[in-house]
Amino acid sequence: MGSAKDGAMRDSVSTVPATAKQGTDIQPRTWDWVEASVWTEPMVSALVNGVKGGKWFSLIDKVTRPATLEAAWRRVARNRGAAGVDGQSIARFTHHAARYLAELEAALKDGSYRPQPVRRVEIPKGDGKTRPLGIPTVKDRVVQTALKLVVEPIFEAQFRDGSYGFRPGRGAKDALREVARLLQEGYTHVVDADLRSYFDTIPHGPLMERVGERISDGRVLELIRLFLEQDIMKGLERWRPTAGSPQGAVVSPLLANLYLHPLDLLMETRGHRMVRYADDFVILCRSEAEARDALRAVEDWVAANGLTLHPEKTHVGDCRQPGQGFDFLGYRFEAGRRRARFKSVLALRAKVRDLTRRSRGVSLERIVADLNPLLRGWFAYFKHATPGLFDHVDGFVRRRLRAILRKQEKRPGLGHSRADHQRWTNAFFAKQGLFTLTTAYAAARDSR
Repeated sequence: MGSAKDGAMRDSVSTVPATAKQGTDIQPRTWDWVEASVWTEPMVSALVNGVKGGKWFSLIDKVTRPATLEAAWRRVARNRGAAGVDGQSIARFTHHAARYLAELEAALKDGSYRPQPVRRVEIPKGDGKTRPLGIPTVKDRVVQTALKLVVEPIFEAQFRDGSYGFRPGRGAKDALREVARLLQEGYTHVVDADLRSYFDTIPHGPLMERVGERISDGRVLELIRLFLEQDIMKGLERWRPTAGSPQGAVVSPLLANLYLHPLDLLMETRGHRMVRYADDFVILCRSEAEARDALRAVEDWVAANGLTLHPEKTHVGDCRQPGQGFDFLGYRFEAGRRRARFKSVLALRAKVRDLTRRSRGVSLERIVADLNPLLRGWFAYFKHATPGLFDHVDGFVRRRLRAILRKQEKRPGLGHSRADHQRWTNAFFAKQGLFTLTTAYAAARDSR
């Protein structure tokens, strides 16, 4: 992908007075991630310096450009993903990409483009429940991506430093680092809030009003509205949503961030330290009174904006005390410790079980090769957790492998016996190249 780079892109953009800050001072914003085929240097300068009236006009021509659609298609192809309701896969689209992109360009220009229904599937959450995921068709993903390439920088110019989810150059680890920093500075009274079914309940009217505050191109606004009102198909059922933005749609995370942007501003102007990753957020305060005040402000804002807090998952606590900690992005912060959340461990164990089924009928070498990327990725994310858990996970993985080795010898058993441990020692699995969390942790600690 091309990138637009010049000095103006690295200037900061702020729409909040300097007295309102999230933790530390607002950091200079960079714009080297924007798509160069869309965002020319004069346009980026307008992002930095502002546009007349604060609104952007004449954007649809940038969405429909062949270069924009081609850049969007490359991103969709790179992300792969399943087929939508039309059954068309990425591979099938690839064979006729030039023709399909030309058809999309023509339909967008003459106003005949209409998105197809979104295919609804249910994704297991690890606690026995599921969450809905919408899968648009490949063609609709291309158009949504082209739209996102054009409008995302406009909204990014106003988003705040306390927001980390689904934003360029930011991620969950950045949010966790900010939480850890604030806890060390004494912000230990925490509002742990949970929005109930957020992505499914965003009101369309107020959301479109927020989009319209920055964009005045009627055809772009209509395109966004069409995506919000796409029919949903689940099996033989088909319905049109009256609220929400389906998880899985390319533009959904951006729109979800936009709708919560006023909440970010509210917390900043009140002096509260909020760390938000999409709809998952915590507010860190120095006292219980401040935390209670922050929660009341959130409750009022949520009620006024058509959303709902989950009463059983929203609370205030002093995370230094046992039983008053909070969960955030897979971690549990409590009593001065940072542990992997219990559900995160259960999810890992479930994936390990799936890869180490005794009925797989493949070699130990192949199983280890399948396990290692999973274990490396899990450790890379949870390496800052209390290390006592790592030995437990390593032991669980080796027991699963010993059970497979017994099965290959046509001997029943779960690999728990002393004889199995003596025959297939930890050193044996190390020679097979098995990644272990305890070894990785020791290496990381020694390298500090």
